[in-house]
Formats: sequence, C-alpha cells, structure tokens
Amino acid sequence: MSENLISVMSPLSGVLYRKPAPDQPPFVEEGGQVKKGATLCLLETMKVFTKVKSPVDGTVTEISIGDEETVGKNQVIMKIQS
Repeated sequence: MSENLISVMSPLSGVLYRKPAPDQPPFVEEGGQVKKGATLCLLETMKVFTKVKSPVDGTVTEISIGDEETVGKNQVIMKIQS
C-alpha cells in the first residue's frame, strides 16, 4: 500500500468544536470517509469561528482533540489516511 498518513494541524489557537451545533452530530468520526475541502471541525478564537477543512480525500484514522477542548496553533487535531 502506498497510502499516506496526513496530520491535520490547527491553523490557530482556540476552542475546537467537533459539531456544527450542540444538538447535531460531529462533522467526522474516526473511521469516517472525508473528501478534500470537507469541514472537519470549527475553531473559535475571540468569538470568530474558522472552519478546518480536509486537505485530502481519505479516512479519518485518529481524532486527537475532544469537542470543546482548547487547542494550540500547529497542534495535531486529527490524522487522515489518504
């Protein structure tokens, strides 16, 4: 197999949200398929929300940060097998 494991990094520091709203399911789950450009999670910094998008088509193999946890800039959020 010549597949690559891609680490999705946080573009900034803030609070990570895995769901679009508290009463909705997460954008992605471990083992789920994603398409390049799909929203993986949201980051909130100073009341501004930023979408973190998938850089590749692939399968989410690991989610490193929980919902509503603080994340630092360049911290690994999740890994995608492409």
